Amino acid sequence: MNEVSNNNQWRVGKRNLITDVPGLLVGNAGDDIIKTGVTVLTAAEPFTASVDIMGGAPGTRETACLAPDKLVEQVDALVLSGGSAFGLDAASGVMNALRESKRGFQVGPVQVPIVPAAIIFDLLNGGASDWSSNPYSALGNQAFEQAGVDFEVGTQGAGTGATTARLKGGLGSASLVMPDGVVVGALVVVNPHGSVVVSDGPHFWAAPFEMHDEFGGLGMAESYDVFSLPQNEKLRAYEALYASSGSHATSPENMNTTIAIVATNAAMNKAQLKRLAVAAQDGMARAIVPSHTPFDGDLVFSVSTGERPLKDTVMDSMQLGHAAAVCLSRAIAQGVYHAVAAEGDTLPAWSSLK
Repeated sequence: MNEVSNNNQWRVGKRNLITDVPGLLVGNAGDDIIKTGVTVLTAAEPFTASVDIMGGAPGTRETACLAPDKLVEQVDALVLSGGSAFGLDAASGVMNALRESKRGFQVGPVQVPIVPAAIIFDLLNGGASDWSSNPYSALGNQAFEQAGVDFEVGTQGAGTGATTARLKGGLGSASLVMPDGVVVGALVVVNPHGSVVVSDGPHFWAAPFEMHDEFGGLGMAESYDVFSLPQNEKLRAYEALYASSGSHATSPENMNTTIAIVATNAAMNKAQLKRLAVAAQDGMARAIVPSHTPFDGDLVFSVSTGERPLKDTVMDSMQLGHAAAVCLSRAIAQGVYHAVAAEGDTLPAWSSLK
């Protein structure tokens, strides 16, 4: 059993999901035949958001408007999607649903929903690839319509077809409630070039941050070599798919990315949220080895619902950044821990290591 020492009385939220942040809703939609999906985070009212991108190969939509110096202060939803560049169309489905609800940025008589999005590459995971029309707008609409406070993790939503260096990836989430009642949560699609487990597993790199045995309670590995990069079975699986199709394409090393959202009910502006997203990237580095590689598009959105004012802007922001990083590490491990095996998978689920 592994348990974080918690002298400051930080605790896990009721659901241990990002929706423990009051007002936030998450919806999932997936296609088990294609092995892909979409996850949408939204709320009844617009919310402030920013983003930090550290990976070398990102795929995004409308992230430029989240910079602190840009006009738009709030967004209506955030979209995490599979499908590589095709998946960016998931935001169109979400925009359509928001428009029907008469929501969006007001420009005279016109309302334009603001829906930033990020994608992972999951096109070579054993799923069907012969679809003739882009399925992601419909999946985005479906995910938005499913949005609620309760949702499943693992092989769900945008994590349906996610993979890591040697195991299935997935959708993960976690939360923390701080002593003053401020809530922090994380939502992540785990699809890295690197590994979430130590060596051959089953121990997670995120083990020091685990709370209440949320990903098995195995504790830390007895030994590990921090200087050796993990064997990448994902690349071997990709290369086998290339060979079976007769393709002469180059090695698919850039077909990765971990994309995440961290959120809080603390009132933060876009500049403060930018720093929150930067701090949360530490959680990714603690849970994935290696992370932020040239082959990943690692990205963290940050969100504030503005419910609770900060008492000490500098110190509270530092604490929130640490909490966001801890939540993200835990969410990453949970995404892999809860993944389930499915027909046609190119990589095993974590459960096969037990």
